[in-house]
Amino acid sequence: MMIWNLLSTLLPTILIELGVLWLLGETRRKVLWSSVVVNTLTNVPLNLWLTSDWSGGLEEWMLAVVIGEVLVVIVEALWYWWFVREVKRAVVYSVLCNAISFLTGVLFQLLYWII
Repeated sequence: MMIWNLLSTLLPTILIELGVLWLLGETRRKVLWSSVVVNTLTNVPLNLWLTSDWSGGLEEWMLAVVIGEVLVVIVEALWYWWFVREVKRAVVYSVLCNAISFLTGVLFQLLYWII
């Protein structure tokens, strides 16, 4: 996978998730910067894995997406907990950030296919 392909998923994810954190009232720089780091650590491997050869078909690939996203939510919740020290807030950050960035990506893909 080319660097441009990785950046084309990573950069929008970072911007969306920073925006979600900001809308949730998060202003601490260490938490916002940690979001950039954890997204780089989770987004890149996930996208490399999802763009590998999936000879099993669409169902196998969709299962991989679900498993990958669940793992990302868990890893990021643990990461946020390390910085905010509140389990509920860490889980909310992880779930909302990932749900909104994932759904935004799906929406853009649908628009791309339609246009």
